[in-house]
Amino acid sequence: MSKARRGVYAAAVSPFNADGSLAIPKLIAYCEHLLSDGGCDGVAPTGTTGEGTSVSMQDRLALPEAFAKAGIERDRVIFGTGAPATGDCIALTKAAYDAGYINVLVLPPYYYKGVSDDGLYSYYAQLVDAIGKDDLRIYMYHFPQMSQVPLSPELVVRLRKSFGPIIAGLKDSSGDFEQSRAIVEATGGVAEDFDVYPSSEAMIWDGLSIGTAGTISGSTNIFANKVQTAIKAAEGTDRDAAMEAVKNARAVASKYPLMPAMKQAEAWRTGDDEWTRMAPPLVPLAPAQSEAFRADLNALD
Repeated sequence: MSKARRGVYAAAVSPFNADGSLAIPKLIAYCEHLLSDGGCDGVAPTGTTGEGTSVSMQDRLALPEAFAKAGIERDRVIFGTGAPATGDCIALTKAAYDAGYINVLVLPPYYYKGVSDDGLYSYYAQLVDAIGKDDLRIYMYHFPQMSQVPLSPELVVRLRKSFGPIIAGLKDSSGDFEQSRAIVEATGGVAEDFDVYPSSEAMIWDGLSIGTAGTISGSTNIFANKVQTAIKAAEGTDRDAAMEAVKNARAVASKYPLMPAMKQAEAWRTGDDEWTRMAPPLVPLAPAQSEAFRADLNALD
């Protein structure tokens, strides 16, 4: 078992059965696609884009073992295990760890707002102590627009000092590059083995240049290969052109509700309209949105 490899991650969307349960075999097959033809170095299931907070505890607890049985490499998966109840977060993290997936993405407890850094420190500290394993790797999840519970650089540094490499990195979904820079500067970034992942692939080279580890993004469900092209392009006009393509693709994704748009794209790829099923309260793209999204994708190609 080892720390998650760096690079381009998709925050994988989640397929649901008609009864609302997670379609686990379909999700596994989808992640296998992302890790091969989909161009991803890794996947982050049951995060925000994966509607993780809408997936039942029963399904979330069963998922890591199913991934293990499918043989999906342990260092290419970061499971979302955050929950408002510390005990639920511990149970989800333990299920991942016991299946061999030591890398977890942990939202802060997001029901109560205006909480102190001391309270947030206690949440993460209780998780570390309850698992009790030195090779656990926690990626903190900063997404204040959704959680309304920001994670300060000071809190990150405090946890890192207390627990060392167990506090392995942070996914920054704020959309603010300066926030990512502040976390990198506070922790040392990849030079000190702390992996910051901005959530927009449009920032990929800006991030890599200051010491981030790559990107974990919702839109890389369909655009990861464009990002890989930009990463591998020679500096100069080739890279500029490749980054322009990445930014254009990200701009298209940003025009639509992200989760149903990514699911609609997968429905088109597979010919399986069940992919458009959303967990309440989210809904699929409206017909007019779907038509416009397809036209925008065709224009990109």
